[in-house]
Amino acid sequence: MQDKSQNAPRLEDQLCFPLYACSREVIKRYRPHLDAIGLTYTQYVAMQVCWEKQAVSVKELGQRLHLDSGTLTPVLKSLEQKGYITRRRSETDERVLIAALTEAGAALRETAETIPQQLCACMLLEPAEARQLSQLLLKLLQTME
Repeated sequence: MQDKSQNAPRLEDQLCFPLYACSREVIKRYRPHLDAIGLTYTQYVAMQVCWEKQAVSVKELGQRLHLDSGTLTPVLKSLEQKGYITRRRSETDERVLIAALTEAGAALRETAETIPQQLCACMLLEPAEARQLSQLLLKLLQTME
């Protein structure tokens, strides 16, 4: 009788494992930088969108971050308590909730500006490799939506 474990896919041969492990390692490397400015990784990526857009609907924010409202709501509540965003109803459609950057939130951007470069430095990828990896991951993400 043949041992079925010999035919089972190896952990290293499955795409899900390096994606999972890399995600954990990257977020772990962000932690000291984000701790210094008082943000979690999820708060940081939410702020990234707010820095880009100044004001964004919560629905669009959730779509951009691939987060459901149950995950996003406490993140936004915390950012609002810290004074980095406000949440308000849209003037044109009261069903739409808007997350808007405050002055304090805009000022935080200056403090956080160097974080991406600091992380890139520890990843030891050439700029072209980093762009290619990013493009492949975004393509994968889009195909899974």
